[in-house]
Amino acid sequence: MYRNILLSCTLIADLLSAHPLEKKAVPTLSQNDTNTLQLAHYLELLELNLYTGGCNNFTDAQYTSAGFPTGFRENVCVIAGHEQVHADTIASILEANGVTPLPACTYAFPQSVDPKSFVSLANMITTVGIGAYLGGSELLSDNPTLEEASASILTVEARHDSYLRAGIGASPFPTNFDTGLSATWAFNLAQMFVVSCPQQLPIITLPKLNLVAPIPPQNLQPPVPAGTVVAFSWDPSTFFVPVAPGTQLYIAMVNQNVSAPIFQPVTSTGTGQGTVEVPEGVNGTAFAALTTFSGGLNLDQLTQFGTLAGPAEVVLS
Repeated sequence: MYRNILLSCTLIADLLSAHPLEKKAVPTLSQNDTNTLQLAHYLELLELNLYTGGCNNFTDAQYTSAGFPTGFRENVCVIAGHEQVHADTIASILEANGVTPLPACTYAFPQSVDPKSFVSLANMITTVGIGAYLGGSELLSDNPTLEEASASILTVEARHDSYLRAGIGASPFPTNFDTGLSATWAFNLAQMFVVSCPQQLPIITLPKLNLVAPIPPQNLQPPVPAGTVVAFSWDPSTFFVPVAPGTQLYIAMVNQNVSAPIFQPVTSTGTGQGTVEVPEGVNGTAFAALTTFSGGLNLDQLTQFGTLAGPAEVVLS
């Protein structure tokens, strides 16, 4: 343990000395910049807590006996060090502009009970982080220094996810494109792991959409094929708008192309329950929302007025 602490401290010191803003003036933030960085910091703290647990809660022997290669746990510890640097870098930018970063929340990862379940969960949470950076990039486009710093974190996050996926025997690159997320959707996806926060982001909490089935194998092999029936549940009493009984509902799946979600009619299986089929061409991770719209909305429109419940993360391959 003492060696691990020394290793982590050394890594963090080395990384901090090399972050992309070291030789550049700290950028001045617009309100959009501040909001985007506060969310990024919020998600980095979530990932930091997750990967610190993956480093400290399981031994090298446990990782090896679970089928991971030698040195895998040490690299999980390295990833935790990266997340610390990412969080510290974003916090320093906020503080230099007179903005106080939000403190860490209390988190729970009940799905993480062994190395394999930890890595499967880490794939899901890191995918949300990648989506948030992609979705936030357009809001930083008027600030080249900030955009470059954000992109340099995004590419490292993608490397983390590829390493984890390869470790469990899944494809390290299951899609042609990663899927961007709106701030509201990324924030809501994080809430399933947040127990409480001393101070919460001023982002609306949407009604929950729960993925009931299928639960793919931990190595994501074979991929969930098109036509597979996916079951969801939700609580109609939590909707922000009234929906008359018998109204046709749809699941909008956002996968790679955020401009063209795929809308599938829901087959009701009871109050607050329904199924859809996985559409053709959807793979990797899709993000699903329950809606009354049958189509014609992009991700931003789904976020602003189209989501009855959700999003839910649907890992297919």
